[in-house]
Amino acid sequence: MTATIPDADRPAVTPAFQQVSLARKTKNGVATVLVWLAFLIAVIPLVWVLWTVVESGITRIPYTNWWTEDFSLVLSDEVGGGVLHAIVGTLLQGLVCAIIAVPLGLLVAIYLVEYGRRTRLAKVTTFMVDILSGVPSIVAALFIYALWVTTLGLPRNGFSVSLALVLLMVPVVVRSSEEMLRIVPDDLREASYALGVPKWKTIVKIVLPTALSGIITGIMMALARVMGETAPLLVLVGYSSFVHWDMFQGEMASLPLLINNERATNSMTEGSVGFERIWGAALTLVLIIALINLAATLIGRLVAPKKK
Repeated sequence: MTATIPDADRPAVTPAFQQVSLARKTKNGVATVLVWLAFLIAVIPLVWVLWTVVESGITRIPYTNWWTEDFSLVLSDEVGGGVLHAIVGTLLQGLVCAIIAVPLGLLVAIYLVEYGRRTRLAKVTTFMVDILSGVPSIVAALFIYALWVTTLGLPRNGFSVSLALVLLMVPVVVRSSEEMLRIVPDDLREASYALGVPKWKTIVKIVLPTALSGIITGIMMALARVMGETAPLLVLVGYSSFVHWDMFQGEMASLPLLINNERATNSMTEGSVGFERIWGAALTLVLIIALINLAATLIGRLVAPKKK
């Protein structure tokens, strides 16, 4: 028979996880300071850029005609007009790019995660996606120019720009979708298989809805990234000062192309017409991308699995 010691007579012992040495506390404090310092170093240039864009471009944004008119009836050095033609071109090119790139990138991601694990084709596909993600935008534009214009003899137009943007958007969609699919617990897949559900239906009904929130966010971020590209526009389409809806015929404006055109044709002195248009177009592009990211966040929250 063993004697028990009352709790009041037991010696007070500090739990092991609370016995942190001074050296470990020092290292933790230094690491915390370094992380915050790195954060501030990254944030300061971002805030500086945003402040410069807002301060320089806010002069044209509040006017209604900036959003509802184009430059078709305005001379290059006259005050007036708006960027409706550039907004339409930017959104059309981005929409056509997304229509092509999103299904392609999502199907590749599904294959890599669900069907092609450890296969030779999956390794080759992953390698090619990595290569494509590092291709500069000017190289993608020159490739489409060589294929679309030189080889096929088709005209430079907005659709060719969208094809070049597809090459830049697909690897981003593949990588973001692949990561979202990988974090879906295998327990959900195994439970579905145990109930006799086919693999394709498990992917459609279980895996994709679970990862849909992150997939949408990744797609919107990829779209926002390609909408700011300039090189494909300079190579594959000419600038138009009026609203043009046909993606297959004629020139088409966009916000990056408008900025480049105004820089080349107007004075860049502070307070001039060209200066205000350039910074106004830059701020407009920032606002559009911010709205796209906000929409992605809201849609992601709506389609996210509900926690009970």
